[in-house]
Amino acid sequence: MFTLAATTGPVAPFLVEVGILVAALAAVARLASALRMPAVPLYLLVGVAAGSGGLLPLGFSSDFIAAGAQIGVLLLLFMLGLEFSGEDLAATLRSGRAASALDALNALPGLFVGLALGWSLAASFLLAGATYASSSGIVAKLLDELDRVGNRETPIVLGVLVSEDLAMAAILPIAAVLVSGEPLLWAALIASGALIVAGFAVLVAIRYGDRISRLLVHSSDEAVLLSVLGLVLVVGGVAEAANISAAIGAFLVGTALSDPVAQRARQLMRPLRDVFAATFFVFFGLRIDTGVLVTVLGAAVVLWAVSAALKVATGWWAARRAGIGVRGAARAGTALIARGEFSILLAQLGVSAGLEPQLGPLAAAYVLLCAISGPLLARASDALVDALRGRRPLRERRRSTAAD
Repeated sequence: MFTLAATTGPVAPFLVEVGILVAALAAVARLASALRMPAVPLYLLVGVAAGSGGLLPLGFSSDFIAAGAQIGVLLLLFMLGLEFSGEDLAATLRSGRAASALDALNALPGLFVGLALGWSLAASFLLAGATYASSSGIVAKLLDELDRVGNRETPIVLGVLVSEDLAMAAILPIAAVLVSGEPLLWAALIASGALIVAGFAVLVAIRYGDRISRLLVHSSDEAVLLSVLGLVLVVGGVAEAANISAAIGAFLVGTALSDPVAQRARQLMRPLRDVFAATFFVFFGLRIDTGVLVTVLGAAVVLWAVSAALKVATGWWAARRAGIGVRGAARAGTALIARGEFSILLAQLGVSAGLEPQLGPLAAAYVLLCAISGPLLARASDALVDALRGRRPLRERRRSTAAD
């Protein structure tokens, strides 16, 4: 009783602030539903409003919000992984090699802008990584909100995301070595080790998924929920410790599970996923200081326009190559526009090392533009395609519709 009384003072304001945030997110979710649009951009704007320089800044515990955001990313990718078996994953990676190679061109805008601004090679490399990787968290949430998980183009999008996450297993350690000034040979060795671990994880998901699922089967929903959640967190933590994305670790757990565990996990984990996913997007918004965004807005807009066009071209080409119609190709391309967790992580490496004072604000402004425009364009992709088709001959429109 004494301990509770002694901690009531600092705990009470914290609970009030978290309650206000949750209530605001509830209102935002209702607004997004009424407007028939994804909630992700609105969650981001709530974070900006509550962060430093925002309209209603709140003094949240950074550790608490950061932990909740990380769990949100893991649950987003885990739930997406449940939709695909290990065999599906292997087939997607094999068939998506050409798309992954084309996707690598998305690193060029960041590299060229960094060099044009007179930045060092290390800082430009970090910005290149920020423009390369789409946000797995935002895209996963977007696919679910728009009910596109079962669409024909979704494996194309998934293949690009997984390839990027696996590439990050090499990029992140290289970036860390570059900013520290260590030899490039050491960076190459670290990256090779990370890719070997990632490949081993894929092999486990494919060959031993059924055995893992049998260990988790139980008549109690509570036992299944806690077992699956614990496995996701442990594997994510181990993946992060091995310089692999925690998100890709959670995704592989999802692919490793099979029915009936996978079906029950979808039902039991969805509410947790929704709560912590909202926390992730708010957390990103909280880290943006609106006061410094104006100074880098011009460069961020240029970077956004070029890289968004490249992402759309990547998804479009990959989908059309797979025989998917125009509307599906547009959905694939626009789904990849959003940037998020990896972009901010790479920028943070440079900020912590003191490389370039503009790196952090530029990356934040760029990611905010992509994270807001991506879901909006993905939501409107069908309407945009239909509007363009209105100017084409009727015979061509019918032929394109049959291919969708």
